[in-house]
Amino acid sequence: MFSKQLPLYLFSTGILCFFMAMSSPLMAQTITGTIIDARTNEPLAGANVLEVGTSNGVSADRSGRFTLEITGTEPVRLRITFVGYRTKTIEAGKDEASLQIAMDRSTLMSNEVFVEALRADEASPMAYENVSHTRIEEKNLGQDLPYLLEGTPSVTTTSDAGGGIGYTGLRIRGVDQRRINVTINGIPVNDAESHGVYWVNMPDLASSVENIQVQRGVGTSTNGAAAFGATMNIQTTQMQTDPYGEVNTSVGSFNTRKANVMLGSGLMNNGWQFQGRLSKIASDGYIDRASSDLKSFYLSAARNGDRSLLRSDIFSGREKTYQAWYGVSESRLEDGDRTHNPAGTEKAGEPYDNQTDNYQQDHYQLHYSYQLSDSWNANLSAHYTYGRGYYEEYKAEQPLGEYNIAPIGLPDTTISQSDLVRQLWLDNHFYGAVFSTDYKKEDRWSLTLGGGYNEYDGDHFGEVVWARYAGDSEMDDRYYFNNAFKKDFNTYLKGRYHLTDHFTAFADAQIRQITYEFLGKDRLRQPGGGEEVVDVEQRDELAFFNPKAGLTYRLRNNHRAYLSFSVGNKEPTRDEYVNSTPENRPRHETLYDWEAGYSGTFESFQVSANFYYMDYKDQLILTGEINDVGAYVRQNVPESYRMGIELQAGVQLLDNLEWSGNATFSRNKIRDYTYYLDDYDSGTQDVITYENSDIAFSPDVTAHSLLRYSREGLSAQLSSKYVARQYLDNTQTRSRSLDPYFVNDVQLSYDWTAISLMEKVKATLMVNNLFNVMYESNGYTYGFIADGNPQYFNYYYPQAGRNFLLQLSFKF
Repeated sequence: MFSKQLPLYLFSTGILCFFMAMSSPLMAQTITGTIIDARTNEPLAGANVLEVGTSNGVSADRSGRFTLEITGTEPVRLRITFVGYRTKTIEAGKDEASLQIAMDRSTLMSNEVFVEALRADEASPMAYENVSHTRIEEKNLGQDLPYLLEGTPSVTTTSDAGGGIGYTGLRIRGVDQRRINVTINGIPVNDAESHGVYWVNMPDLASSVENIQVQRGVGTSTNGAAAFGATMNIQTTQMQTDPYGEVNTSVGSFNTRKANVMLGSGLMNNGWQFQGRLSKIASDGYIDRASSDLKSFYLSAARNGDRSLLRSDIFSGREKTYQAWYGVSESRLEDGDRTHNPAGTEKAGEPYDNQTDNYQQDHYQLHYSYQLSDSWNANLSAHYTYGRGYYEEYKAEQPLGEYNIAPIGLPDTTISQSDLVRQLWLDNHFYGAVFSTDYKKEDRWSLTLGGGYNEYDGDHFGEVVWARYAGDSEMDDRYYFNNAFKKDFNTYLKGRYHLTDHFTAFADAQIRQITYEFLGKDRLRQPGGGEEVVDVEQRDELAFFNPKAGLTYRLRNNHRAYLSFSVGNKEPTRDEYVNSTPENRPRHETLYDWEAGYSGTFESFQVSANFYYMDYKDQLILTGEINDVGAYVRQNVPESYRMGIELQAGVQLLDNLEWSGNATFSRNKIRDYTYYLDDYDSGTQDVITYENSDIAFSPDVTAHSLLRYSREGLSAQLSSKYVARQYLDNTQTRSRSLDPYFVNDVQLSYDWTAISLMEKVKATLMVNNLFNVMYESNGYTYGFIADGNPQYFNYYYPQAGRNFLLQLSFKF
């Protein structure tokens, strides 16, 4: 596939480069410099440099360095901004030596203080990526947040509906969302039971995000779910001192529409600041009947004292999506039917028109920070998340007994089955508090103490809302109900000590304690399909110790090398508990993570390399084995690992043209794997043993390239993504795999700044999958033996061919 697209890719790249070269100014002028903290001389990675009066700007790299192509006559005025620092405006000319710009910390505290304790920096021996507000804003045309991160190292993304709106997900180093810790302003987001993150419940969150840090591997200690592949630490929008307004409207393929309004009060005389957002996104989706109707809002208020910050964030999302999570069968794909959606087709005639997922999630956060001294600050946050909703589905010929409906006796027959519509409900509350305090002793050492206590209280229940034969059932009868309660406590202590001017030692220790219990009736999946309602009652207590340590070596401000070792532990998910007994419950998982890397910045380019070895003990994976209650659940495998190297590079090719890219080369293996296949002929299971088989959904190679041209208000980007073969199960069988894919996207934007009554108008066109590649990014498989022959059934999630999004933005 790659070789077939290569000529088209080279042709499009050549056309783009020719256009850029022809439109470059004859007298290019370049200014370079380094941005540092005025007190500590630390580089300020991500600081923004803007040519005053234009939209021409860049962000500083990890070493605080920047290169800016100026468009005005000399001297020009540059405005430098960075969260938590006072804005600085300077005059500069091209003949000046490389600028050294020292930034003073702002007396107004920002909400950065609430994420600082969880984040890595240049002195941390970790692999991490900072995604700035500028990068997020460039790609934010309506797709979910995972699609805005697909250019970061080792990331793959997928969409059930095929267009990046609705149910979407991402994997990092082949690790799925359930093993990626996500926090927003330091508050845990992962579901307490499934450990997943459902971005569909937070539509248009990206419009209210200031920046994101992705730490690959175990990372530093954090709050909430265990990090078994990465952490994502999200900081919401920074308050602006001046009032502002913004309107964004988008349209695109598959009847996609997005609109939001954002407002900010600026800093008022009484010290308060307010900002808010109201959003709506809708799309029909690429897959048949894969529609999404998403609504959300975000509100924030903050007040700064002389040494304090009080801030409240409230955001809510409400989604209604037609079910598209079943995928498309392999036979349908082979017949050319890439958009078939089997959801709702159990209904005779037309598919059931309300086969939908309906959910609302409200987040309330209250934060307080106090600067005890210039070297010591303390933070406390309280939070509450309320989620409720259901998915509705049509089920044909269901045994009435499974729904607590008595069979209907007639004179000549007994009705024991019925078509029906059921709703499966979640109603849950998640609340708690997190804290951190940080002390720095000049430039010698620092200590951070933090942690949190959270509780989850969730109801699971099902209702039959319609039945062809309802029997003795009543409205609002629940045919199953159970309550789950989970307590999660953690505390951590992080320290750094500068052994010399170049060497820094890092240590981090976390204690996490979990209590999980549930009681009632729940659905138990049965081999061969179907389910049974059974009594469930369990309680489990777990305690984990997660230490981390490492060394960082820095030579000047533009070279960094590090080595670290970290331990992570993770409890089973709800499914593992419900579908097992305490005697046969899966064990918790343990990860030993080794990381080593180097990064360097030179005159016109920068490079970095990170090597990782993630050694798993008792990793939970699907084996096909039936446990002691007759259910398929993930089982522990004693030894497995992920090993790879992540490479990054960037270069300024011309004054207006830059390239950046990353590639990950990895091996992801289970040393000894036993696979169980149901034999329907004998009623037993065949046992097959594999050695050194690939872990499912773990490509050996992922790569991303970004070619970017910018001049005055014009920006043009060519983004390319390659993902190698992925296997649907852990047997490394080619017939049960996702083919490699190579996809290219083009984005064009233009800013108008000389507009009366407006600060800026911006138009952005994004063409996704430029060469109309037919590919699948996710799938699943199952099989059995019947009539003496193994039979396998594969299902895939096709992604959209060539499609577009067009956005107009108005800033006041």
